[in-house]
Amino acid sequence: MKLIDWLLDLLFPPKCVFCRKLLDSRETDLCARCRQSLPKTEGEIKAIRFCEEAFSLYYYEDKVPESVRRYKFSGMQNYGAVYGKLLALEILRRKIPFDLVTFVPVSAKRRKKRGFDQSELMAQTIGNELDVPVYRCLTKDKDNPPQSGLKSSDLRAVNVLGVYSPYRPERYREKKILLIDDVLTTGATVSECCATLRIAGASEVRCLTLAAARKLYK
Repeated sequence: MKLIDWLLDLLFPPKCVFCRKLLDSRETDLCARCRQSLPKTEGEIKAIRFCEEAFSLYYYEDKVPESVRRYKFSGMQNYGAVYGKLLALEILRRKIPFDLVTFVPVSAKRRKKRGFDQSELMAQTIGNELDVPVYRCLTKDKDNPPQSGLKSSDLRAVNVLGVYSPYRPERYREKKILLIDDVLTTGATVSECCATLRIAGASEVRCLTLAAARKLYK
């Protein structure tokens, strides 16, 4: 172990990204209990418009929501790399077909306020882990209200209507795209993104998220 790593572990001992338990020397990123007990999804998410297939790693419950909130709102930017590694393993396990990886972008205003784009960090880690191309394929042109504040699926659909536009579509025409996001609740955001990508020329779009609402599997 390098001296700087030893000092960092001494000052900031590594904790599980989900339960915040101190990790022992045999554990990395997640504690053994969370690896075994977190609510892993089964099968494929029910049909989402304009999306070939949609998958998620965990149900959005138990310790997962609080972990995601720490990532997005409490400065735990390092979680992005952990989530990305978990998703890279899920891609291999499910053998998801794709030519390139992209992500659901945040608006420029939100990115400036937060300091990073949470889905982009996850996508970049996937690219590094699997040695696959990662492109920005969309821009978010409107800083619309957060989807989390809207309870109705109809309101969520209207809220994201027309807020995304294609970015450099010549790079992904006739390509199979894997779209990465953090949480899937109703599918409205992903559906809008997939529609934009398909209209711009993508041949297929599949989606993979860290977490999803259990109701999407029913």
